[in-house]
Amino acid sequence: MRLVYLDNAATTRVCPEAAEKALEMMTVHFGNPSSLHSLGTQAEQMVEAARKQVSKLFGCRPETLFFTSGGTEANNLAIFGAAEAKRRVGRHVVSTAVEHSSVLESFNELERQGFEVTRIVPDKNGVITPEQVAEACRRDTVLVSIMCVNNENGMHFPIDRIAASVRRVAPQALIHSDAVQAAGKMPLPAEKMDIDLLSASAHKLHGPKGCGVLYIKKGCRILPRAFGGGHERGLRAGTEAVPLIAAFGAAVEVLPRIDEQNKLYQCLRQRLADGIKSLKDVVWLSPESAVPYIVNISVPGIRSETMLHFLAQNEVYVSSGSACSKGKKSHVLTALGLPDRLVDSALRISFTHTNTIEDVDRFLEVLEEGLKVLVRR
Repeated sequence: MRLVYLDNAATTRVCPEAAEKALEMMTVHFGNPSSLHSLGTQAEQMVEAARKQVSKLFGCRPETLFFTSGGTEANNLAIFGAAEAKRRVGRHVVSTAVEHSSVLESFNELERQGFEVTRIVPDKNGVITPEQVAEACRRDTVLVSIMCVNNENGMHFPIDRIAASVRRVAPQALIHSDAVQAAGKMPLPAEKMDIDLLSASAHKLHGPKGCGVLYIKKGCRILPRAFGGGHERGLRAGTEAVPLIAAFGAAVEVLPRIDEQNKLYQCLRQRLADGIKSLKDVVWLSPESAVPYIVNISVPGIRSETMLHFLAQNEVYVSSGSACSKGKKSHVLTALGLPDRLVDSALRISFTHTNTIEDVDRFLEVLEEGLKVLVRR
């Protein structure tokens, strides 16, 4: 039975180049990059080489990138580091009701610490306009954090135009975007977008788990969250995870061109859409404006976990939503006003550049079989 993996928004298979580089760094160039001897120097050079490779994701200068343990830490460092740095300027922050939990919970914590939080809700089509964000900002707004691509249904927010609108009404605010589901799949020219902070994660683009990166615009000041060393230019204490960082760089180096990926994703999405139309009682939930590589559907009457287990028994792997939510009801779909019968039966299909039309066809085949044999509530 052929394995079909369509849960790439949760994680991706590590590419051979990244795996080989990680092994090399663990067994050959295994020195501590802070050590003064030659092994340490070699490790440091590998970290800086990876920094240069990863900078291609954001079209930025390597020195504006800071490695972390993943997207969650990068988001936390950006949000708390920015809020603390700007605390004397103001205590109003802006985000959305559909962010990844690492951003959502960070803003909940800021609220507990005395910050006032404005959470913008997209309309039923998953749209947040730059004008909405500008209207939410005030003179005392110090941070705006809005994701680039939603991890559950693929909503895409126009971060460049949002940033421009924020600059006009709240020039003192720092602007952050969680780009974990966008990096490597769409152009993110950070400097041209006029974004202060951008987060990304290696394991979403065929690198290893445990490594992320935060872009910090030159001249932007945020405060560290960990102490005990001068690593990452004093912003993130702790010995760098050299094997993971080097593997991150190797993964970025072999990513296909974005236009090539997009062409594939459009084909896969269209094949999926055509197949879903032919199935009775399957509802397409992703908005038309969503990116083509993340799709959310619902099978009313069959709980998500029931269909997931059926698919997995047939070696087809998708998700019920964010992997970080561990089966909790989707706050994203709920915020969009969808009824419980759709939310409780939601499935997320997410593509990567190694997926094929045959993968989509197999998913549709097993899904149709599940519709016939599973008992509806």
